[in-house]
Amino acid sequence: MEKLSYVGKSLPRKDALIKATGRAAYTDDREFAGMLHAAAVRSPRPRIRILSISDAKAKKVAGYVTLVTYRDIKGVNKWPVVMHDYPFLPEKEARFAGETVALVVARTARAARRAAALVEIKFKELPYIDDPLKALEKGSLKIYGKDNILSSFVIKRGSVDEAFKKAAFTVEGEFSTNYQVHAYLETQGAIALPESDGGMTVHSTTQCPFYVLDAVAAVLGVPYNKVKVLQTVTGGGFGGKEDVPALVASHAALCAARTGRPVKLIYGRKEDFQSMSKRHPGWARVAYGADKNGKITACRVKYVLDGGAYCTLSPIVLWRGTVHAAGPYKIANVDIKTYAAATNKVPAGAFRGFGQPQICFAQESLIDELAQKAGMDPVQFRLKNLLNPGDKTVTGQKLNSSCGLGELVQTLRKRSGWDKKVKSPSVKGDIATGIGFSAAYYGVGLGAKGRYLDRAGALVNVYKDSSVGVNVGNAEMGQGALTVLAQIAAETLNAPYESVKVEEVDSSKVPDSGPTVASRTTLMSGNAIIEAATPIRERVFKTAHDMLVLLGADTSQKMTAAGGVFSMGGRSVAFKQVVAECWGRRLKMSEQGWYAAPRTTFKMEDGQGDAYVIYSYSADAAEVEVDLKTGVTKIKKIWAAYDVGKIVNPRLAAGQAEGGILQGMSWALYENLIYKNGVMVNPNFTDYVIATTKDKPEYDITFIEKPYKEGPYHAKGMGEVPLIGVAPAVANAIKNACGARVNSVPLLPEKVWKKLQGA
Repeated sequence: MEKLSYVGKSLPRKDALIKATGRAAYTDDREFAGMLHAAAVRSPRPRIRILSISDAKAKKVAGYVTLVTYRDIKGVNKWPVVMHDYPFLPEKEARFAGETVALVVARTARAARRAAALVEIKFKELPYIDDPLKALEKGSLKIYGKDNILSSFVIKRGSVDEAFKKAAFTVEGEFSTNYQVHAYLETQGAIALPESDGGMTVHSTTQCPFYVLDAVAAVLGVPYNKVKVLQTVTGGGFGGKEDVPALVASHAALCAARTGRPVKLIYGRKEDFQSMSKRHPGWARVAYGADKNGKITACRVKYVLDGGAYCTLSPIVLWRGTVHAAGPYKIANVDIKTYAAATNKVPAGAFRGFGQPQICFAQESLIDELAQKAGMDPVQFRLKNLLNPGDKTVTGQKLNSSCGLGELVQTLRKRSGWDKKVKSPSVKGDIATGIGFSAAYYGVGLGAKGRYLDRAGALVNVYKDSSVGVNVGNAEMGQGALTVLAQIAAETLNAPYESVKVEEVDSSKVPDSGPTVASRTTLMSGNAIIEAATPIRERVFKTAHDMLVLLGADTSQKMTAAGGVFSMGGRSVAFKQVVAECWGRRLKMSEQGWYAAPRTTFKMEDGQGDAYVIYSYSADAAEVEVDLKTGVTKIKKIWAAYDVGKIVNPRLAAGQAEGGILQGMSWALYENLIYKNGVMVNPNFTDYVIATTKDKPEYDITFIEKPYKEGPYHAKGMGEVPLIGVAPAVANAIKNACGARVNSVPLLPEKVWKKLQGA
């Protein structure tokens, strides 16, 4: 096995000190001479025809500067994301409550907000639709195209009808899941600075700087080389800073272009709730069939996502959910139909898991029901049907050796004490205790649907003093990317870890590297760094060998490189010395790297072919306590196991796992965004409840490394994986504890209580 100096070690975070000491400069911390402030004017109703917008009253606010509307757009009034259907500012019709219809610019943020509140919109309220299932009905109000369908996909394999006729056991159920708010600590924000050549520099809290580049160039009508995007320290993302920061930045840029001065636009929490993307609400009808031996033979799925008023990322989110809709099982006969429906609500977008947690909740809840019908233990039933190396997914993709799902399940079975606990759920007074299980797989990267974006660039510079600078196109947003990528660079160059600095993204330094989503940063940017660093490594290693020979090293022995030191035959030289010699020889010490994901074969017509280049895997077991009088559920412990390839930094991986689990249980139990008459009624953390550290269960986390040979040091990706299977494991545990099967997330106490009452 390859001996590594930095990869596989729990090295300290590169950004830990500046964050712990308060020195990290977030977007709102940045100030520029002459800077103005912007605030949004928002639609008050779910769907309106805009008759006029007046700033007559706003002008009376001290510090007021100007009003910006669609008339100020010099470029195109279509945000260039996926379907190009979302206007930067609406001209005639606003399609959801909270949509930005205009912007106010003032000398202070307070004045901008006060003036925005005084802008008068004269409008005619239009009929709206807020139910995605009703939106798909033939006679429904049409608000998007001819059928209200933003996107749809199919997967067809085998003869489903025939398989269900022959099945010894069948189950079917309907399931639904609500929104989830990203709840990042830092709200959306951007600063736009006009340049003397007519260009624009944008400082943005974002996980996708190149989406920002696309949008700002489009709205201003300028070429890309006149726009520079600088990612600021980003206070959390979870998918919520994938697409919509581009809209915020384009609004700031519009205001800066209109006034000729720097403009800062920072969202308040309420408007962030009302107007920014969320996890899609989902609805699914799922059916499974199995033979008399408990082998799953058929699966039928209808899966619907509520996309909101505009398309944004719904097609890509839906596609991932489609590919994974049958679960991580060998099934010969499959019929999957999926839809993203338009409604007059806030557009939904990316969220950790990306369309998969919603359908995973349905499928893994129903797998327990099928196991019960077949008279089998739920874990044993899964083991009988799980995908293993050499098996084919429902899209016909053959899995390679980097698949440890069965091992994960067996590990949790043992660590959780499953065999004993599942057979004897306990009741003490009013408290019932039970255990539940789930399994999942996750396609790493963007897959076939996003293959044109699945690339990454890197720039590696080794300076004269032997410090190393690395620029990449994927963003740090709290997940530890700066650290993991520095470890990969240090390992490749044999440079001291302390000497490597990975920068936040500067769009002028590296090519468009796609979005920082889909657990792709380690795989994509890691490989790009290795490609950039490899030719430098060759020069450094050759120079080190030459130096050791001159020092009298025994050349019959092989040179070793570890921890920033090169050794051979009793002699050694440090990386710093070697770099100095490289510069003395005038060797090239800067290189660019580029990595594009291998091509996939998936066909949209029937859903067959390789959907992703590689998969990561997870298994979860949850132990819960249910109060039989109130229905209140408390999660006592979560056991989780992951196969995400080689672990680059074990401490960071454990942190990702714990954070993902807590976010998953928060969605499972608490998070309940409510709409009434087309308007969000609880856009705040007083009424929208999220889990805190006091709610966290005990964690038992295991990593089983199944190396992926094409990954950087055999790593895959794990950012999304820990969240996906939590909700169904909890739902299954509730069922085991008290017999209540709740088919909708969140698993609120009143829902459990009603089931206990037989309702």
